[in-house]
Amino acid sequence: MTSLPPTQQTAPPVSTASPDAHSTARPSLAPLSAANLTVRVGARTLVESLTAEFSPGEFVAILGRNGCGKTLTLHTLAGLRAASSGVVHMDGRPLNEINRRDIARRLGVLTQDLEEGFATTALESVLIGRHPHLSLWQWESDEDEQVARKALAAVDLVDFAARLTDTLSGGERRRVAVASLLAQDPAQFLLDEPTNHLDPHHQLAVLSLFRELTRNGRTVIATLHDPTLAARFADRAILLSGDGSWRAGPVEEVLTAASLSELYFTPIVELRQDGRRVFTSA
Repeated sequence: MTSLPPTQQTAPPVSTASPDAHSTARPSLAPLSAANLTVRVGARTLVESLTAEFSPGEFVAILGRNGCGKTLTLHTLAGLRAASSGVVHMDGRPLNEINRRDIARRLGVLTQDLEEGFATTALESVLIGRHPHLSLWQWESDEDEQVARKALAAVDLVDFAARLTDTLSGGERRRVAVASLLAQDPAQFLLDEPTNHLDPHHQLAVLSLFRELTRNGRTVIATLHDPTLAARFADRAILLSGDGSWRAGPVEEVLTAASLSELYFTPIVELRQDGRRVFTSA
């Protein structure tokens, strides 16, 4: 696991350095990294000078209040929106210099909510994840269909292949979206609230699935609302305050009752249950 500089791991949430502080630094050799990344909306600076490396085999959780910039930061890391300043690198190259097809072969994004223009079968929806691996006008092969069916099985929807998506519940559609991302087979997974619409059983199942993928060398970055889930599944956490300041480090150090109480503007207590840490409002 690649660590951030100690001053940014262990210090309390503080404003980060100016965007030019490390402008002469060499690009990271990590598959995905951010250097002095600043995210703004209008006159608001949500994240200032975020520097982080996301290495193979780790799960990084991004937490913060509503409107703090979690989704916008994830979209910036994915190259779906331009950074106000700073740069995202993939395999040592600036992300904005890589064409979207090549990015899609290496990086997959699960958006917060999915809008479907028309109903398709669950299998057809999952097969969309194979498109970055196909040439122009190429049809999906039998092998692609096998990959898609395996992905449906991984999210417990093996018997739903022929079901139209407009007949599925919100949680089932969410799992179809996860299956499509699995079929895409990227090295880096960027997940925006992957537990949206899922019941507790499937929340744990989906996060366990991505945790297992990190053991095979994949990288997972996920925005989460539940610090208990972050403590259970993530290696590192990035806490976004929404005023430009942020804090990052190992979950054991960053996710504490004190830091979360400050982050969410409400008293949080930490409990222990079966060797796990559980966070709840006081």
